[in-house]
Amino acid sequence: MIAHFFIVFKDYLIELLPFLAIGFFLSGLIHEFVPSRWVERHLGGKGVKPILYCSVAGAIMPICCFGVLPVAISLYHKGIKIGPVLAFLVAVPATSVIAFLVTLRLLGLKFAVFEFLAVILMGIIMGIIGNSVIKPKISVQPKAEIATDENRAEKYVAGEKRDKAIAVFKHAFLEMPKRIGLWLLLGLILAALVEAVAPVGKFIGHYLSTDFGYVFSLIFGLLIYICATGSVPLVDAFISQGMNIGAGMVLLLVGPVTSWGTILVLRKEFGGKTLLTYLVVICITALALGYCFSIIYNIGGD
Repeated sequence: MIAHFFIVFKDYLIELLPFLAIGFFLSGLIHEFVPSRWVERHLGGKGVKPILYCSVAGAIMPICCFGVLPVAISLYHKGIKIGPVLAFLVAVPATSVIAFLVTLRLLGLKFAVFEFLAVILMGIIMGIIGNSVIKPKISVQPKAEIATDENRAEKYVAGEKRDKAIAVFKHAFLEMPKRIGLWLLLGLILAALVEAVAPVGKFIGHYLSTDFGYVFSLIFGLLIYICATGSVPLVDAFISQGMNIGAGMVLLLVGPVTSWGTILVLRKEFGGKTLLTYLVVICITALALGYCFSIIYNIGGD
């Protein structure tokens, strides 16, 4: 079991490091080149529009649940409200262009299109509820820092490119890892431990053709991190063994957005109420969307 744990942990690292690098680098770019007032104007307003923007953009971006965390935290400190940030946290890891194509290839057009639209809908619902019931826990940049941020953007000239580049990498690969690196590492360890201790065998397929499949997919997705692309062949295998179609959709929706890293960072950065809201909304919407998909999928046959 110990050897299995280290193998799984190594596989997680190999899979996630490129996406983490992308996420940290985007965080650095946002910190240095996106003025706070610009963010507030386009994504920090009231209503559904900024939530919709974050949900649609997140559904396209090729970043995993670990890579999105530093980006979301940077956006929050730039002034975006909690609703769009939570919508972003749901939409980014849940799907991507790559995941869409893999889903289309393995599970078919209905699966691919429904999942993509369901992710956007989940993000919108999450954002609306987040803005309604959650009060900000951490403060955004103070006005003096915002003014400095604006001045830096306005004074940006060719001679400052080198300093800007250094600042981007410093924030991306020094400051952000110090902030959430330990929690991400702990999340990876927990995820690898759960998978090593409780492997899922083929026999499960015999018990998942009924409504119990929804319960299993929800619990399995909550406990074990599965990236959006990697979850597709797993769901395909489960369905081929007899899993309920709707339960397969639940697993596709829940698995990528409820990693231990996401849970721990949400708890640390945004508080227990935000984490509870995040998990409850995901569970309810995923189950409802999975059930709806099972009905839609069977209309007119496969």
